[in-house]
Amino acid sequence: MSSILTNTAATAALQTLRTINNDMDSTQNRISSGMRVAAASDNAAYWSIATTMRSDNKALSAVNDALGIGAAKVDVAYGAVDASIDVVNEIKKKLVSAKEQGVDKAKVQEEITQLQGQLKSIAESASFNGQNWVAAADGSVTVVTGFVRSADTSGGSPTTSVSVKTEALTIDNDNKLLGFDSSAGTLTLTEGILGNTRTDGNIVVSLSINSGTTDTQLDGMISDVDESLKLMASLGSKFGSVSMRIGLQEDFMSKLSDAIEKGVGRLVDADMNEESTRLKALQTQQQLAIQSLSIANSNSQNILSLFR
Repeated sequence: MSSILTNTAATAALQTLRTINNDMDSTQNRISSGMRVAAASDNAAYWSIATTMRSDNKALSAVNDALGIGAAKVDVAYGAVDASIDVVNEIKKKLVSAKEQGVDKAKVQEEITQLQGQLKSIAESASFNGQNWVAAADGSVTVVTGFVRSADTSGGSPTTSVSVKTEALTIDNDNKLLGFDSSAGTLTLTEGILGNTRTDGNIVVSLSINSGTTDTQLDGMISDVDESLKLMASLGSKFGSVSMRIGLQEDFMSKLSDAIEKGVGRLVDADMNEESTRLKALQTQQQLAIQSLSIANSNSQNILSLFR
């Protein structure tokens, strides 16, 4: 039935055109933004996951920066320990030379005093960003090593590691660089790298010789220095292993960040090949729908010819 009041064909064609136009708007938005899930209304579940993972990725970026700072601190501390070992080796050489007959021990002590001053200077200068790991008076230093989100995705927590405690390079009470006894919570001569448990209480920065110093006493001092060198080598080794761990963690953080970025992309990024093909098809459908609507609207005009 033909009616001049209700054009059913035109209504159907118009509805089809509206649907096609809506689909074209969605496709064009995906093409312009590059995302198929740009808002929660597109896909609430994927949008929520992507938002959370992007937030975590930003946290990982901060962790990577913290690792870089930690690596710099370790490098400074290791450099200080390495330089201190060279100085203590020189002190040992001076003590050995003092055992030679006819050597002026007072002159040797002058050289040792300068070397002891250099040890203090190294320990006091081994600071990065206001922190001195070589002179860790509180006995504990840490580095952020990662960001871990709980299984129920309710929140995340940074993990910390790397403790130096009793192995800090030690000097004297005034500089707060004596060995730190973590169990007693006090400073003690027996725990420090430059300290020892010998009854004479000699430590590298306080030992001194004079013309009356005997070979036996010199042997005791050399033994003290050897013990300090062992402890310093242990600390240097620890810093070296920490540096290696930080380097590995930096590589892992970088790969993890890339993996998360790719995972989020799979959830929300638009397939541009697919979208371009869909857009072409919708453009063709739009043209046909316009043509169909035009034909439907012309049907009313055709009715006039029946009354001529």
